[in-house]
Amino acid sequence: MNNNHLRFDLSEYQARLSSTRVAMQKAGIDLLIVSDPANMGWLTGYDGWSFYVHQCVIIHLSEDPIWFGREMDGNGARRTIYMDESRIKTYADHFVQSDQYHPMSVLGSIISDLGCGNMSIGVEKDNFYFTHAAFEVLSAALPNAKLQDATRLVKWQRIVKSPRELEYMRGAGRIATAMHARVAEVLRPGIRQSDVVAEIYQTAIRGVEGVWGDYPAAVPMIGAGVDASAPHLTWSDRELRSGESIFFELAGVHKHYHSPLSRTFYLGKPDSKFIDAEKAVLEGMAAGLDKIKPGNVCEEVAQAYYDVIERYGLNKPSRCGYSIGMAYPPDWGEHSASFRKGDRTELAAGMTFHFMSGLWFGDWGIEITESVLIGENRHECLASSPRELIVIN
Repeated sequence: MNNNHLRFDLSEYQARLSSTRVAMQKAGIDLLIVSDPANMGWLTGYDGWSFYVHQCVIIHLSEDPIWFGREMDGNGARRTIYMDESRIKTYADHFVQSDQYHPMSVLGSIISDLGCGNMSIGVEKDNFYFTHAAFEVLSAALPNAKLQDATRLVKWQRIVKSPRELEYMRGAGRIATAMHARVAEVLRPGIRQSDVVAEIYQTAIRGVEGVWGDYPAAVPMIGAGVDASAPHLTWSDRELRSGESIFFELAGVHKHYHSPLSRTFYLGKPDSKFIDAEKAVLEGMAAGLDKIKPGNVCEEVAQAYYDVIERYGLNKPSRCGYSIGMAYPPDWGEHSASFRKGDRTELAAGMTFHFMSGLWFGDWGIEITESVLIGENRHECLASSPRELIVIN
């Protein structure tokens, strides 16, 4: 076993593998191909910026996992996974981004050599890292296998966090708090958006109180003035102006564990629509947070929030929260449970969510959010930044 860079005890990786195998058996899956890098890391410890090429972890019902990836990334596997050398399989560099060769043909041969070529094999069809071409080549290489979708099988195993995972997320929450505090220190009319983001990044990576900052799965999202009507724009070199709002959606990150946090600032005196929206959002958040406890379901949190803001004449057609934890680019969501109508996922202690209560309209928007942990009896906010609209004169 290689434990040079393991971030969890071996027993925790073994427990994760066991829960995944139980889920595989329930789904009728004999072999699982895991290509989402967060799922790969959660199951084996693998950590590298190599997800731009094809890679995966193979989960068998009775044998240790196999890491499969580009030959030059094999040393990264040796440095980060808990399995031994015999569980590392690679493909040569001429398979990388080639019109003639594809790594999935090598993977198919490996699976056949394991005697698994006629099994029911789960693949993560609907994620950012497993392409249509990958599925076609793998299907051709394994003509006797039954390939079935297992996109969220591992993601659902990740939804309840361990004490060590929560330690990392609390650290990320402290970083998120420091990031927004730094924004409040430097924000003023005339400063360029890019200069504010430079301060954000320095704070994010430097970390706080001995907790270092990792790279985020998504860059800071910023909406200033009319751009606040769009939730997923980034920064430019435009100077900020008096009389406009600006929101920052940021995430503190520690060892790939994310605690996102959004706050809205106003440069000058906010008009009545911002004051009214702030009141609605804060009241709605309080109602939603009151529902975040074991035994309730995701839909109840969403409905509590929607009921309040609708009394103020506001509408949010999108979900108002989603599960968070370990993540890699391009998204820090876990892609499992969401706070929205129809989601009957029962809340349990150890789950973590980004309560995304942002509102976006035709030419303005407001974002005030929290990353929350469900405790045994109540919720815990992972960051500690003031929620109110932050006015800077």
